[in-house]
Amino acid sequence: VEYLNVTRLCHTRTVLTVNRKFPGPRLVAREGDRVIVKVVNHIANNVSIHWHGVRQLTTGWSDGPSYITQCPIQANQSYIYNFTITGQRGTLWWHAHISWLRVSIYGPIIILPKRNESYPFAKPDKEVTIMLGEWFNSDPEAIISQALQTGAGPNVSDAYTINGYPGPLYNCSSKDTYTLKVKPGKTYLLRLINAALNDELFFSIANHTVTVVEGDAVYTKPFVTDKLLITPGQTTNVLLKTKPEFPNATFLMAARPYFTGQGTIDNSTTVGILEYEHPSHHNHQSSKNLTIIQPVLPPINATGFAVNFTGKFRSLGNAKYPANVPKTVDKKFFFTVGLGTNPCPKNTTCQGPNNSSKFAASVNNVSFQLPTIAILQAYYFGQNGVYTTDFPTQPIIPFNYTGTAPNNTNVMNGTRAVVLPFNTSVELVMQDTSILGAESHPLHLHGYNFFIVGQGFGNYDPNKDPLKFNLVDPMERNTASVPAGGWVAIRFFADNPGKIHLFQDMEAFY
Repeated sequence: VEYLNVTRLCHTRTVLTVNRKFPGPRLVAREGDRVIVKVVNHIANNVSIHWHGVRQLTTGWSDGPSYITQCPIQANQSYIYNFTITGQRGTLWWHAHISWLRVSIYGPIIILPKRNESYPFAKPDKEVTIMLGEWFNSDPEAIISQALQTGAGPNVSDAYTINGYPGPLYNCSSKDTYTLKVKPGKTYLLRLINAALNDELFFSIANHTVTVVEGDAVYTKPFVTDKLLITPGQTTNVLLKTKPEFPNATFLMAARPYFTGQGTIDNSTTVGILEYEHPSHHNHQSSKNLTIIQPVLPPINATGFAVNFTGKFRSLGNAKYPANVPKTVDKKFFFTVGLGTNPCPKNTTCQGPNNSSKFAASVNNVSFQLPTIAILQAYYFGQNGVYTTDFPTQPIIPFNYTGTAPNNTNVMNGTRAVVLPFNTSVELVMQDTSILGAESHPLHLHGYNFFIVGQGFGNYDPNKDPLKFNLVDPMERNTASVPAGGWVAIRFFADNPGKIHLFQDMEAFY
């Protein structure tokens, strides 16, 4: 982990990188491989690396979330991550997991099938990784530090990026554009990754459709679409079949945010270029005169499209790749997810709601308080007092979650956990709240996949909604969004002993 000077949008700043690459290097392995990565910290910040989506069976020490499964790596120190990729194949990613360092410390994880194994779809002619990210003209650590101090929402990014490049729609950025060169009549496997901090992103390639074949390293029943939505932390593999002949045009691929909240957002668009290689009889001059075709993306607040699109994902669910969703449930939990407030400290001025409080994200009205000793370390060494096991498994005070917000919006702060017996089957319903505005909340379960068995709008009805759950071929993921003004239900087996079950809201960093 080291410094690198990078220039984008005519702004040069020192960026934190891995091996002086932005985005970082690929980690390529096969299903069943043991992976050993030595991380050496050459920057002043403490840092850790999270292998996002890797199941980490019995290797919780190597999962990487700072102060959860490990203490971060201090300056001039190193740490060796050691884990085995079990029962997974496809696309995942790795990133820093402390403060906002993952703005630039991130890269893809490509898990190939075992030798002599094949994809459950026709082998593509070529594979390409496309990472969606963000660029900040100023130091992201200063931005989040100011936000935590003032209680206001943090300043938004200055641009979105495709493989580190903003593209020509931004000022002073025409040369910083990612170009994917393709040949007619070929099939490309695009490994799409959303590495943005907070923003769910629409993605589309002009005048092309793609076939979705995988999400979060789990094969899906294929479906065709011309627009995608990718939540922060999610990966989506798609097959792009190029046009049979040279099309006499250049096509833009674009990404811009999906957002339903009331705060500010970087409402801009990053584009790359899909460029067909010219037949030999075309000269270079003619390529500059080609028509440039732009894609049409959904409106920024297209919640209907978002829920409809995510509902199309289904596990392959065959004999070789079964959907082992829990049919019966040992433990049921109901979590409300949303924004609240913390009071402004005495004799200080805050910039949160009413200029008298700080924004605070919470689950069941508890906002996570970062410990100074890693939770897994505290558990292993029997260090009492680092965390408690009394996390509320349902709202302490029920209310109309998507209706009129309660007058008191203050949340509790604490390092509180839910403890589960090994191999417990769990059903968790996550309900968005309208406190300080309904919005979509991306959440990620560390060290686990889960099955999305249901979702809907309004308040979850425990009597009627379970009757519509999909227990046949629900999508298996590691990251999902709680719909704006709605709910999502997931199920999983707590089959990873010693692993802390941490939900991480990509916006609020639980």
